[in-house]
Amino acid sequence: MSNIFNKMIGRTRYVVFRLFLHLGGGEVAPILGVLNSAGRDAIDADGDLEVLGEGLVEISQTLLQYDEYWLSAANEGDVFFNEGEAGDYVNELFTDSAERYLSEPDYASNGSNEPLSIPVTRNVIVMITVAYEGEVPDLETDLSNVQALKEGLKALINLHYKHRLKAIQVHFSPAQLGDELTSDQLLQYYPELIPL
Repeated sequence: MSNIFNKMIGRTRYVVFRLFLHLGGGEVAPILGVLNSAGRDAIDADGDLEVLGEGLVEISQTLLQYDEYWLSAANEGDVFFNEGEAGDYVNELFTDSAERYLSEPDYASNGSNEPLSIPVTRNVIVMITVAYEGEVPDLETDLSNVQALKEGLKALINLHYKHRLKAIQVHFSPAQLGDELTSDQLLQYYPELIPL
């Protein structure tokens, strides 16, 4: 009802949303390849929202395929009727995500000093932040259960295809193959996670 009223008076509803998803197990390392590939594509595209959206779709589909490895999740967000305020909140969440443990990949590294054997990553955290126009009930709810999380990831995919996304950011930890994220670090740097 409020959305109809806001449309009548010409107000645009902006939602800024962030999802945390923790995957665990010996088989989660391939996810880092998808995340790094999407990150490189995003840098090469210089922020082109269409390219970022395609990366978000690929990441969301990959996460849906790996649902048996989901261990915990959390989500947060806010609603704005001012685009500038929504943008400020996106920047705030971006800074917070970037400061999390091991969430900044080094795409400039040429890998020549890499050891021949690297430890297997057993924990991966994916942080997805988006801003979109309108109302999406599947994202504007508690996503700390498996079915709600699946619906939320599908809603992110649909937002891209409906061209309603205004900003997309993806951070992940560990950001590089060979780095490890321990259980103690999970508790320290990602205290908001709720077991699924």
